Amino acid sequence: MFKIVRKEELAENIILMDIEAPRIANSALPGQFLIIRMDDKGERIPLTICDYDKKKGTVTIVVQAVGGSTKEMVNYNESDYFEDVVGPLGKPSELVHENIDELKKKKLMFIAGGVGAAPVYPQLKWLNENGIKADVIVGAKTKNLLIMEKEMRAVSGDYYPSTDDGSYGYKGLVTNLLEDLVENQGKKYDEVIAIGPMIMMKFVSKLTKKLGIKTVVSLNMLMVDGTGMCGACRVTVGGETKFACVDGPEFDGHLVNFEEAMKRQTMYKTEEGKALIEMQEKSEGHKCFVGLDGEK
Repeated sequence: MFKIVRKEELAENIILMDIEAPRIANSALPGQFLIIRMDDKGERIPLTICDYDKKKGTVTIVVQAVGGSTKEMVNYNESDYFEDVVGPLGKPSELVHENIDELKKKKLMFIAGGVGAAPVYPQLKWLNENGIKADVIVGAKTKNLLIMEKEMRAVSGDYYPSTDDGSYGYKGLVTNLLEDLVENQGKKYDEVIAIGPMIMMKFVSKLTKKLGIKTVVSLNMLMVDGTGMCGACRVTVGGETKFACVDGPEFDGHLVNFEEAMKRQTMYKTEEGKALIEMQEKSEGHKCFVGLDGEK
């Protein structure tokens, strides 16, 4: 059993929770994720690690209530317990494996869309702890949906908020802001790391390819069971089949087949789509255990 020791509402239907999990906190790295099961009959829910505190023995998650299971999860309170928390899973951000001195020579830009701010934050924090200040663009539909602004500002270089409706910061899409920074304001970046809605990452990658900037995207939103067995997160990267949960979740944005990935993501929103993909997986020799929340 894993105790919830802190709960905070970040925005409407978006909740932050600290969970007691000393072993996970001690070995977690930026970019990895957890699998949480609320009770002995609950489904497995993959959630990116938003933060971890080795001294307190806690890991932090951010949950957006969009499907049945996540709506149930956000109703849990401090001192409640989750049945299972498994992790850390997935490969950590490739940045943690780079030489720090070489990394300090790079100019990095993170782009977070919506709750993508949650998985971006631990990477910014890790870089800051190693003496590196990366810039960040954080986008949302309105000001009220921007999350973790104080925390992000504390560990980043230049912080650029943007809202679709212009209620705060730059008015427009994150891609428009990035293009303006590079082409009109003379900013230069060696690498962009984009985490957020699939459509956002697609167009960020399209823009950065034109600008000649290396780009990494996270496909964590495709994950279902976290083991590679359900097939939900199967995606083509550079012509090769990959699974976001075991091969990623980070991949070269210029090599991801976003059309295929978005099609699979949309299909998993309906029972008919789930059944179709299950049939396809079985016909290709994959085991497929589909237990979804209706939000993938």
